Amino acid sequence: MEHHWQSIIEAIGEDVTRPGLEDTPKRAAKAFKFLTRGYDQELDTVVNNALFPTDSSEMVLVQDIEMYSLCEHHMLPFIGRCHVAYIPTGKVLGLSKVARIVDMYARRLQIQEQLTLQIANAVQQVTDAEGVGVIIEAEHMCMMMRGVEKQNSVTKTSTMLGSFREDARTRREFLSLLQLPRIR
Repeated sequence: MEHHWQSIIEAIGEDVTRPGLEDTPKRAAKAFKFLTRGYDQELDTVVNNALFPTDSSEMVLVQDIEMYSLCEHHMLPFIGRCHVAYIPTGKVLGLSKVARIVDMYARRLQIQEQLTLQIANAVQQVTDAEGVGVIIEAEHMCMMMRGVEKQNSVTKTSTMLGSFREDARTRREFLSLLQLPRIR
């Protein structure tokens, strides 16, 4: 990958031997590998059996999970927050694992719509929940730095599975919980 970064830098007209760029191909390759580390992860390994028995059948919501991804069309970042909720049926997922699932899929070349669905499907698969809701709010550098250059646009996507799709009360509860004042 380092060789390819060198070629890209040279293709834009830069001299990779000048001070400041000498180690850039190596650093860029290392950074890109880090930014796309989700390809090296699998759901079972990320969850690591962190499922715990419960009698609760009330909604679990993990909100404001920081999320960083790369647009698969321009390979520019999109950055935002992910909110994940589910209704357990006998088992709950360790809270940090919800964030790790978000990271695993976000750290791949993505479109936000697909990322939202992948996270919801993964939580559903792992927990066998009655329902899952995922909302992502993100700012896309491909819209901010190039093209239409809109600095204040936010893209929101949602996926609702099971009771979150079928039961309007469940969906309303999820959305209302997102509006509550946050503890900081």
